[in-house]
Amino acid sequence: MKKGARWLFILHVFVGLGAILGGMMAFLNPESPGGIDIGVLEHSPFDNFLIPGIILFVVIGLGSFSSALAIIFKWKYQSYISILVSLALVIWIVVQCLMLRMIIPLHVIFFFLGIVGVIISVMQINARTEEIK
Repeated sequence: MKKGARWLFILHVFVGLGAILGGMMAFLNPESPGGIDIGVLEHSPFDNFLIPGIILFVVIGLGSFSSALAIIFKWKYQSYISILVSLALVIWIVVQCLMLRMIIPLHVIFFFLGIVGVIISVMQINARTEEIK
């Protein structure tokens, strides 16, 4: 596994674990996952954390693990899958910050990880394009 792919794999596994755990907390205790007050959803379309938890679990969690598997098995479109999953993470964080009307350190960290995922994936695509030339 090349260096960029190794970092991307680690990134996707880390994000995937966080999303799976966060999503599970949200749908196991939708009124107060991890002690989060339901009042933070005041400006969102949600009454509790069930739907956001399911989205987090499926899109970000399972998406990240799918991307990690694509790296391991060297799927042809692995870099594109990584871009999509990384962009989904960035969009998730931006929408979450807008709906909650707050930014906490975890938002900054995961936003940054999403951007890094996009950058590494684009670099991999460019490197493959150069190899073909």
